[in-house]
Amino acid sequence: MKGLFSALLVPFDENGQIIEQGLRDVVRFNIDVQQIDGLYVNGSSGENFLLSTEQKKQIFQIVSDENKGKVKLIAQVGSLNLNEAIELGKYATELGYDSLSAVTPFYYKFTFQEIKAYYETIIRETGNDMIIYAIPALTGVSMSMAQFDELFQNEKIIGVKYTDGNFFLLERLRKQYPNKLIYSGFDEMLIYGAISGVDGAIGSTYNVNGKQAKQIWDLCQTGKVAEAYEVQHKTNDLIEKILELGLYQTLKEILNVKGIQAGTVKQPMSSLDPAKKDAVKHLVEKYEL
Repeated sequence: MKGLFSALLVPFDENGQIIEQGLRDVVRFNIDVQQIDGLYVNGSSGENFLLSTEQKKQIFQIVSDENKGKVKLIAQVGSLNLNEAIELGKYATELGYDSLSAVTPFYYKFTFQEIKAYYETIIRETGNDMIIYAIPALTGVSMSMAQFDELFQNEKIIGVKYTDGNFFLLERLRKQYPNKLIYSGFDEMLIYGAISGVDGAIGSTYNVNGKQAKQIWDLCQTGKVAEAYEVQHKTNDLIEKILELGLYQTLKEILNVKGIQAGTVKQPMSSLDPAKKDAVKHLVEKYEL
């Protein structure tokens, strides 16, 4: 379960329906071209929180079918509706996903004990392993070292997707829990996670730039940090441009430019401004995507 995982993009048509062949092609592109080690399915990059339960199941099924056991699969099943999270967790487990993941409950000001019970319930009902999805910038939930200590006492909680800029807490977690999986969640900070000893990374830009991300990762593993920084600088130049144009819209358009039917984003997100399409083509050429 170590290495780089793409936070999988999902192609939608103008009516918000999943483009099945497009999704299959995105899976193949990640495996065959980007050569990633795994797929993180139905996370933020998959526009998960805009989807119905049936759409989420459809995505889990298509990805599992197309993957055919080639790379590791993590199913993000987190939901404010605990019954939905359990239903999705059972479904993904039956499909053979290697682990579940779940975003911390958000919007309402849940107590830590409520958050802990949420994870324990999903684990108990599904029987699968769990990777906590910690992304305080979007959920408003920041967990302390003591709270991670309490969660990690559960052997079925095997790690965390750590999308946080608190590198002191990251260092403390790594030192205290060498046997738990820690995934870096910020693509633009991959190098910092790598030199901090994380076990891998999960990111949206790996759908189009996975090969460079693997360069950064591999260079850090062999102690070539200065060389890794040069690749990270180039990667971050690209990420800056993608963010300026619109994150998910631009990532999908990059795939469209490359002949993969990546469709558009799901409303209420806005489709890519047609005036920006030439800029996206320029990115593909300039960064040799």
